[in-house]
Amino acid sequence: MPAYSLTINNKPVTVDAEPDMPLLWVIRDIIGLKGTKFGCGIAQCGACTVHLGGSAVRSCGLPISAVAGQKITTIEGLTGNQQGEMVQKAWIEEQVPQCGYCQSGQIMSAVALLHRTPRPTDAEIDIAMQGNICRCGCYERIRKAIHLAASMQTPPASLKKSLTRS
Repeated sequence: MPAYSLTINNKPVTVDAEPDMPLLWVIRDIIGLKGTKFGCGIAQCGACTVHLGGSAVRSCGLPISAVAGQKITTIEGLTGNQQGEMVQKAWIEEQVPQCGYCQSGQIMSAVALLHRTPRPTDAEIDIAMQGNICRCGCYERIRKAIHLAASMQTPPASLKKSLTRS
């Protein structure tokens, strides 16, 4: 088996795995991080969402050979991340989870959205969260929590300048 080097949650790791092994199984079974969930196995439900270079991606459909050498963040890696912690706080305040199974993937997608769009509209939230399926139907609470997390963020310097000129 070949060895692959990557960075997971800011820690360099080397794993021995078959080239076609999905990143999800590397994260869960080899590295031992269980926060990223298996849902459908065909990259359609979003339960396995992680960040790859800052973008939300489905880890069940990515072979380890395609992500070697890259930076990956899992739900466990959001500790100490300002946006991640705000989203988690908003999730709790809005009582988003019902069963909770999809929530790590939902949170990872929400954090990626807020990273690139600090003040998203409902339409932007709906587009960014598309493909993150919640079998309990918590979509309204998810949207409300994303707006709450956005309101807790310190605006980027460029936005602060434009707000003070208005």
